[in-house]
This record gives sequence, structure tokens and C-alpha cells, in this order.
Amino acid sequence: MKLKNVFQRKETKYLIPMTQFHSFLKDLKKQMQIDEYGLHTILSLYFDTPDDRFITNSMTKPKYKEKFRVRSYGIPKETSMVFLEIKKKVNGIVYKRRMPLTYAEYLQWLDQKHFPKNEDEQIPQEVNWLFKRNPDLSPKTMIIYERMSLFGTSDPDFRVTFDQNIRFRSTNLDLSITGEETLVAPDIGVLMEVKALRAYPLWFVELLNDYQLRKGSFSKYAETYQRHLFVRTKEGNNYAI
Repeated sequence: MKLKNVFQRKETKYLIPMTQFHSFLKDLKKQMQIDEYGLHTILSLYFDTPDDRFITNSMTKPKYKEKFRVRSYGIPKETSMVFLEIKKKVNGIVYKRRMPLTYAEYLQWLDQKHFPKNEDEQIPQEVNWLFKRNPDLSPKTMIIYERMSLFGTSDPDFRVTFDQNIRFRSTNLDLSITGEETLVAPDIGVLMEVKALRAYPLWFVELLNDYQLRKGSFSKYAETYQRHLFVRTKEGNNYAI
């Protein structure tokens, strides 16, 4: 399967109680198929500035926001593929551009955070420009979870993902090793993301209504920052740990 490295779509999130999840998934599979990866682990290493500029700006819900992360599907080895991703959201539309590298190539890039100029490759130059504008970007938080992805049988571009066991660590940020992680939000069930540029199929709207599911707001990085990394002292001073 050819890797897709440029995405444009709306992403809408829903929180599904565990008591409903298995029944909902069973009904969903009447119209959708689980992709070839099945249930798999995703590691996302988020970069930010020392003053947490990216995440604090994102939490103000501006019309334009961006983030940079490195994503791995499972614990990578030297030859495993990882993805450098620039993700932007403009007026509700998500634009994602990603660059595949082997893990060994990523480690080399991490030393300089710069790609050599190549007129035929736009995404590496976009990464260069991001780090030129934000030279203090560095690895900040790793978020790990299990994901199941489904695609529409009649419309493969209509996708639904389910994320479970969302956890994080803010130290020991090497993607290739495991560490002690903390659950981000033990109180939530399953995070469903619906990825589509066009209107939802009618059958899916009816399914949401049957289960009384309503769209919500849940950013893994923002939730991690608010619940675990940001502290409000008794004196009213704010700081991140």
C-alpha cells in the first residue's frame, strides 16, 4: 500500500463509554472494515518550546494552530519507519503533512533538526521552516495508546479510529525504549475520532443517534498538559513541570 503523506479533512471526536463500545463497534462493522493493522500501538512524541508555547496556544482554540510530533507504530528499531508530522488546523479543517524516515535517519536528523535543501521535496523544507521559526522546539511529551482503525466499505476515505489506554511520559523520551507511563484520563472510556471531509453517511448519523453520542473535545496532548504537566500554585503562579 502506498503511503499517504498529505491529508486534508475534518476530525471530530466522541467519547464512548466502555459499556457501549463493543456493541457500537459490532454495529459499525456492518458498514466498515478494520484496516490491515488491526489493534496496534502508536507512540507520538510531541515537540514544544521551553515555555510550552504550542500547547498553550492550542488550548485557547484559535482559528489557526499547529503542532509537530514524531509518530511511530510500535517500538521502532533502526530500520523501522517513523513519521515527522506537521499538523495544522485552520477554521476546523485539519491539514497534516508527514515525512517518513527510518528510526536511524530520525536520530541523525534530531542532532541538527535540519534537512539539506532539495527543490523536489517540499515537506522536508516545511519542517526546516518550522524549526527556523521556532528554534527552541524540542521533544517534550510522549503519548502512547492502542488504536483500531476502520474504513468505509463504500467510501474508503471515510475513516473511524478508536483509541484506548491513553498514557504518557514526560521523561525517558527515546521512542525505542519503554518506560513508566501514566494514564492520561482513567475516567474516560474509548476515544473515537471520525475523519471525513464530506458529510457523514446517513447510516452513520443514525448510528450516532441510536447510541446518543455527541461530539466533544479531547486533545491527548492538551488533556495530558492540563491534568499532569501544568500546576497552579496556591499563590496563583502557573508553571509547567
